[in-house]
Amino acid sequence: MKAHPDQYVLAIDTATAWQSVALLRGERVLALVEQDADGSHARSLMGAIDRVLRESSLSLKDLQGLAVSIGPGSFTGLRVGLATMLGFRAVLGTPIATVPTLEAMAWNLRDAKGLLVPILKSRHNEVYWAAYEWLPGSGLQTRMVEQVGPPSSVARAIQAGGACTVFGDGWQAYGQAIRQAIEAVVGQVKEVAPEQQRPSAISIGLAGRMRLETNQGPGEELVPRYVQRTEAEVKFDELQGVSALERRRQRVATKLAQGRRRASSKGADPRAGK
Repeated sequence: MKAHPDQYVLAIDTATAWQSVALLRGERVLALVEQDADGSHARSLMGAIDRVLRESSLSLKDLQGLAVSIGPGSFTGLRVGLATMLGFRAVLGTPIATVPTLEAMAWNLRDAKGLLVPILKSRHNEVYWAAYEWLPGSGLQTRMVEQVGPPSSVARAIQAGGACTVFGDGWQAYGQAIRQAIEAVVGQVKEVAPEQQRPSAISIGLAGRMRLETNQGPGEELVPRYVQRTEAEVKFDELQGVSALERRRQRVATKLAQGRRRASSKGADPRAGK
């Protein structure tokens, strides 16, 4: 089952503290509810969904498609959003499209030219980021898949000599460090309007509608895209030392070397060296 261009799609984004819920018919937005829901997605999401349905004079049974942000983003927010949509699918059989959060943010800037670098805050003073570009006749192209790392690592997405547009709460939080890293490579950073900085359910719905129309659903299993580094990797960067994995490898190598020396010693000729 797939959604057709004029059918109703409910879209939600709970990947960040900014919760966004929209109801679309084709490319037309029928209703939109957005709010700061930091730590309260579980309490506020169903009320927001009920509101967009009432404003559109529709019910869940009228929907032909669901679209949801898959991450990266808040662990709790992503789980709430996904669990809600899975519940709707289980009861009604409505197909779901999952949309990466950073990709959906690039849909906020559908008329933009050049490289788009959406950035979201992560933990440990790090950011999520990726790079996209809109090409005539080809749509949105991924130039670099989702990454996570310190703010200065965003410069890896940029090629020398080109301009880029950076946006998102990660840019707002770490703009100085990111700007310094990028301008050392390209010399020009474009910015966007405040309303385009946040993930939007409208963009989730537009990107999700394309997936539904081409049967690009996630199947029965639906897993968040966390894109997180391990605690050991983060600690390694913080201490500028040897990672936990490397320490384990070194311990194993040391034990193996000691074992070989003992075996060699036991098998040696006792007259050797006399």
